[in-house]
Amino acid sequence: MKNISVKKSFLYACFCAVFLVSCKKEIEKISDTFKDTVSSSEVPEVEKDSIKKDSVPVVKKESVPPVMQENGFYNAFVLPKDKKMRDSIYSEFSKKYSVEERTAILALNRLDSKSKWNSDTLVVPAKIDTTLMAYSPFPMQLDILSGVKKFVIFSYPIQAFAVYSNGSLVKWGPTSMGKKAAQTTRGLTFANWKKKLAISTVSSEWKLPYNFNIHNIGGIGWHEYTLPGYPASHSCLRLLRKDAQWLYSYADTWILNPGGATTKARGTAVMVFGDYKWGGRKPWRNLLDDPNANNISVEELTKLLEPDVPKMLKEQSNREKVADSIKAAKASATPIQNEKPIEPVSN
Repeated sequence: MKNISVKKSFLYACFCAVFLVSCKKEIEKISDTFKDTVSSSEVPEVEKDSIKKDSVPVVKKESVPPVMQENGFYNAFVLPKDKKMRDSIYSEFSKKYSVEERTAILALNRLDSKSKWNSDTLVVPAKIDTTLMAYSPFPMQLDILSGVKKFVIFSYPIQAFAVYSNGSLVKWGPTSMGKKAAQTTRGLTFANWKKKLAISTVSSEWKLPYNFNIHNIGGIGWHEYTLPGYPASHSCLRLLRKDAQWLYSYADTWILNPGGATTKARGTAVMVFGDYKWGGRKPWRNLLDDPNANNISVEELTKLLEPDVPKMLKEQSNREKVADSIKAAKASATPIQNEKPIEPVSN
């Protein structure tokens, strides 16, 4: 009996020892957890904020650098509201891009150099093509126009123009068309007369370089003028100077009958179409989400132009006949310049 009692006492002592060790470990574990909790709760507020700022970048307005948000084919160049900061950022912008590249970037945003700060965000291509052809929203080929030698089209929805020769796109660029209260007339028309420097009938202070009239009675035409990044004109079609100069040389004028009272032949065919989303997001900003957002399909333009192509071809044929007859008449009335007059021979 005595041995049994000793064994029981020994087993009981072992059990108590194991229990105490287990309890001690649990207490130490709880103590450590508590310490961690306390230490985290005692972190100063400044340190907490700095941890947040490391995880979610916050840029202080006092030191905003040029912010380029990369998004694939097009990037967003974000500009601050403060003028001094904008000047500083534009200085960096000028260092990064050449004059030609800056002109192309502004053109994509429907801006000229005078209006470069009219936007808080510039859409910038990842790769700059100063001809703009790599970013054309217009189809490169329109078979419906294969027989039309010269054609100029203006899109109200995306504030852009395009030029087609025998159905091939040869040029496109930005424009600022009629504002909401004075919208540009839609539909097919033809180029009339041109003048290198016209004076606006709305205000004599408005000088219009390389003006090409397309609505004689309404006084509507395309010409160089400020591009502010939205439709702002009094019905005319504003262009960058280089585009206005190019179109001035490219398009054909009308041909008038003797006396100038009536039209004998029409000039280059011109089309203005579509509607602008007034008050909505600027269409070119959509390029940040989808590089094809402004694209106009072949099907859409074919459907738009198909009813008017016969008239374009008819007027084109008539102009060629009239121009040829005038040329022939001038040739017959002008002495041949290459022949030398017969001089008397002295003996």
